[in-house]
Amino acid sequence: MAAVSGKGQRQAGQIASKFTTGSPLRHVVVMTFTGSVGLMAVFAVDLANLFYISMLGVKELAAAVGFAGSILFFQISLCIGLTIGTGAIVARAIGAGEREEARRLAGSSLIVMAVLSLVIGVATVPFLDTILSALGAQGETKRFAELYLTIVSPTMPLLGIGMCCSALLRAVGDARRSMNVTLFAGLATAVLDPILIFGFDLDLMGAAIAALLSRCVLVAIGWRGASGIHDLVGRPSLKALGADARALFKVAGPATLTNIATPVASAYVTYSMAKFGDAAVAGLAIVDRIVPVAFGVIFALSGAVGPIFAQNLGARRYDRIRETLRASLIVMLVYVATLWLVLFLGQDLVVRVFSVQGIAAEIVRLFCTMTAGGFLFIGCLFVGNAAFNNLGFPLLSTGFNWGRATLGTIPFVTLGASVAGAQGIIYGQAAGSLIFGLAAVVMAFRVVGRLRDDRPEVLASDEDWRAPAALPASSGKAALATLAVRPAEAED
Repeated sequence: MAAVSGKGQRQAGQIASKFTTGSPLRHVVVMTFTGSVGLMAVFAVDLANLFYISMLGVKELAAAVGFAGSILFFQISLCIGLTIGTGAIVARAIGAGEREEARRLAGSSLIVMAVLSLVIGVATVPFLDTILSALGAQGETKRFAELYLTIVSPTMPLLGIGMCCSALLRAVGDARRSMNVTLFAGLATAVLDPILIFGFDLDLMGAAIAALLSRCVLVAIGWRGASGIHDLVGRPSLKALGADARALFKVAGPATLTNIATPVASAYVTYSMAKFGDAAVAGLAIVDRIVPVAFGVIFALSGAVGPIFAQNLGARRYDRIRETLRASLIVMLVYVATLWLVLFLGQDLVVRVFSVQGIAAEIVRLFCTMTAGGFLFIGCLFVGNAAFNNLGFPLLSTGFNWGRATLGTIPFVTLGASVAGAQGIIYGQAAGSLIFGLAAVVMAFRVVGRLRDDRPEVLASDEDWRAPAALPASSGKAALATLAVRPAEAED
């Protein structure tokens, strides 16, 4: 979509519903790959951080990055949950042609994001020693991780607001500017990291300071795009803030619970791996940072297709919703298969670049050879979750993610560790994704099929369309029961 100035939009009196026309596959490809560029830039810099730290030759530093990453992953997941809710309610308003409603919801969402992320980011610091000990960090490794997180954790509001602005840009269909928010923040980190880590000899503290400054860049660029260019952020109304927050949390609440499930599972994996020593944790840390870089398109897809679903639901274009789901799965399958082959062929290079040996090298090779293929099923879960979150069934997303994080992780990882040691943990983590990934995509098609049939008991009422999760009952069981109603019963 061509860039539209804030002035031009005010004159037009509305924000264009870009995704209700044109090829759904093209929209999925454009939104996903532009979103992935910025996202992968951030994750690539995170991978570069680990590379720089590994060059220092201190395994405790590399392990500290792994432990710190588990906690930051939790915080990022909270922010992602709120951005999913923001994108969904604002995109729906845009799809229905309610410009002022969209602007007010955007402003209210930013306030909620700022307050909650500040409380969580600051409150984490006093408990770092306890949390890191529970994860299995000890000695110098724990001290390094605590130092890093003491600097980075309180800056969580910067991360949250920047991500929220990027979600608003996706909601209005401005893929390029949404990409630039995270892209330039990543580039800032790429420049600052070597300067602070090596030039000023600050080691891990240098990486932490670089992360802080990059989050400032994230907010500055995101705010300029969402507010300055698109005039998408309205002045919040104290009178409407409560109602707006409730509408936000109808999606963001379940979405946040959904996203928390992943770092909980990751923390259990890190805890299990810590039993095999710092070298094993360092190997896992490398894999954990290769994943978002290699599969950044899949991570981006789950957020990028949300506005496409939401705008078409706001416009009640159910045929296009089903086409969007199919297009998302096609893009995901082709990309994962391609990257799996690339990782398999390039595994020797990865091991050499990070200068790992022994068990750490074995973990990296196992991922490149076998378990990267598990993202075929994780991708199915991501696509299904995007549909659930934006079509009015966020509790289904919560259920599937927590199912994978518990039943799909703990028993498989525990069994794998007991049978095959550290490598068994990686096998177990991948195996649990298969069942829940396939089940999620089957349920997603069922949800879309019922929406296409325009069953009144599935859809929110016209009066309450701005609250995407508004269903006759708020429980996950009620949502599942609704889907199970036979056509004859529904018509009654």
